[in-house]
Amino acid sequence: MKTTTVLEISDLKKMAAAAEAEALKNKWAVSIAIVDAGGHLLWLQRLDGAAPVSAHICQAKARTAALGCRESRLYEEMINGGRTSFLSAPTIDGMLEGGVPVMKDGECIGAVGVSGVKATEDSQVAKAGIAALDL
Repeated sequence: MKTTTVLEISDLKKMAAAAEAEALKNKWAVSIAIVDAGGHLLWLQRLDGAAPVSAHICQAKARTAALGCRESRLYEEMINGGRTSFLSAPTIDGMLEGGVPVMKDGECIGAVGVSGVKATEDSQVAKAGIAALDL
């Protein structure tokens, strides 16, 4: 039997606060989602001025990163590189940059997804959130 690490509410609050601070520092109106390893939503916040659709997109990016145990941008790169058949992959629908897995001891324990600004900026906000944890 294996013991696993899971995200707790205190972890979610730290990540969300750090991600929000990064977005506000840069004056970016984004939505932020945090999911567990199974892609289940644990936290969602839409900052003032963020487009309503960004609340859906950030969740999809986070779920994709968690289920794949890799950044969602890698799927986007595969598709842009010509592997368009990957668009038919089941369960994952956020194959855009901005979803980043939370890794602990080589295991994916969740992910952060951000949407609302340029893809690289979404990713920057997500990474700032994860950096708040002592992993």
